[in-house]
Amino acid sequence: MAKLLSLLAALAFALFTLSAPAAAQQAGPAAAPTTTIDRHELPPIGSAQGDFDPQKATAAYLAQVGGAARERSDSYFEGGYVLILVDALYLIAVCVLLLWFRVSAAVRDFAVRQTRSRFWQVPLYVGPMILILAVTTFPLTLYESYFREKSYGLMNQSFGQWFGDQLTSLGLLLAIGIILLTIGYAIIRRAPRTWWIWGAMVSVAFAAFGTMIAPVVIAPLFNHYSPLPESPLKTDILRIARSEGIPVDNVYLVDASRQSDRISANVSGFMGTTRVSLNDNLLRKGTHDEVLAVLGHEMGHYVLDHALWGLVLGGLVIVLTFGFLQGAFGGLASLLGGNWDVREVSDPAGFPLLLALFTAFSLLMTPVNNWITRTAEIQADMFGINAVRQPDAFSTVVLKLATYRKLDPSPWEEFIFYDHPSGRTRIWEMMRWKAQHLDDPDIKAGPVSPQ
Repeated sequence: MAKLLSLLAALAFALFTLSAPAAAQQAGPAAAPTTTIDRHELPPIGSAQGDFDPQKATAAYLAQVGGAARERSDSYFEGGYVLILVDALYLIAVCVLLLWFRVSAAVRDFAVRQTRSRFWQVPLYVGPMILILAVTTFPLTLYESYFREKSYGLMNQSFGQWFGDQLTSLGLLLAIGIILLTIGYAIIRRAPRTWWIWGAMVSVAFAAFGTMIAPVVIAPLFNHYSPLPESPLKTDILRIARSEGIPVDNVYLVDASRQSDRISANVSGFMGTTRVSLNDNLLRKGTHDEVLAVLGHEMGHYVLDHALWGLVLGGLVIVLTFGFLQGAFGGLASLLGGNWDVREVSDPAGFPLLLALFTAFSLLMTPVNNWITRTAEIQADMFGINAVRQPDAFSTVVLKLATYRKLDPSPWEEFIFYDHPSGRTRIWEMMRWKAQHLDDPDIKAGPVSPQ
C-alpha cells in the first residue's frame, strides 16, 4: 500500500509539472505589479553623536577615577599579587611541617586504632586534619579576610559576624572534604595506577553538582534571599531573561551589604535551580540601566553555557594537576617518605604532600586559570551589551568596581593576575561597540559619552 501511494504521488507531481506550462500559455502573460519605492540616502556612520572617538571616550571615563581613590584601588589590588604567592608558600610550609614532625602520621595512626576498615580510617583522618589545617592557616585568613578588608573599607561585619561566617565555611569544608577525600582514597586503593584519571573525573562531576545546588543550598547559608519587589526594574529584568530563553519567573535580592559594599549579581544553576539574583548594594548604588547592564552580563554566562565551558576547560586543568600529583608524589615519597612515615599514595598520612603539590601546581597555573575565566567574562560582556544595549551604563558600573579592582594595569599584569578583564579593557570594548552603533535609534537617543 505504501509503495502504491508513493507511485500515485509521483504520477500526480509529473502531471502537474507537465500541465503547468500549458495552462500558463493559455492564460497569457500578466502585468507585473507596480509600487512606489521610497529612495533616500543613508546617513554617514558616526553622524549621530558627532565625531565620536572610542579611545578618547575610554580615557575620559578612566579619568573620572583618580587621585587618592585610584591610588587606594591600585594598592589594594596590587597587594593581591603578593598574597597569591604568600598564600601558596604559607600553605606549603604548613604541609611540610605537618609531614616533617609526623603530625599527619600521628593522626593516621589515631584513625587506624579506631577501626580496621581502611575505608572508615579516611574520614577519621580527614576530619581532624582539616581542623588542624584551618587552625594553622587562621592567622593569614584573619589578616586577609578581616583586618585587610577593614583597612580598605570593604568590610561591614563585626569580628563576631565575620567569625560566624568562617565557622559556617569550615563546616562546609569539613562535610565536602570528608566526602570527597573518602571517595578519592577509595579510588586510589582500587586503581593505584590510574587513580589520577578517575579522581579528576570525580572532581569535575562534584563541581557540576555543586554548581547545581549552590544557589538553593549553599548561598542561603551566608545571605538572605528575598523576591525583588514588583517594579519597572523587575519587569525589565524578567523581560530580558525571557527573551534570552532563561527559565525564571522571579528575581531575588541578596542582603550582601551585611558583609561588604561590593556590587554583584548572578544568574546560576541548572536543571530547575536557575536563579537570577542581584545584591542590595547594586540596587542601592546602581541606576536602572546600570543594573540591567550588569544582569545582561550575568545572563550571558548562563546562555553561553559558561558553567559547562568552565567545567570542560577546568576539567582539563584538573586532569593535568592530578597527573602531576601522581608523578611528583611517588618521587618525593620514595625520597623522604621514611622521614614522614608516609608509606604510599593510598596512605592518608600523605595528604599534606598531595595538598602541597596541588598548591604549587595551581600557583604555576594561575595565568591559565585566569585566562579561562577572563575569556568567559569577555564573552559575557559582549553578550550583555548586545542584549541590553547600554554601553555607557556598563562603563559607569565598571568605574564603581574600581574601589577594589585596578582600572588600568599593564598588559602583563592583566594576563597573569586578572580573572576578569581590566576596567580599561571593558570600557574600551563598550565604546568600540558604541562606535559601530551610533546611528541606531536607541543609541542615538542615549547618553553622550565623555570625550
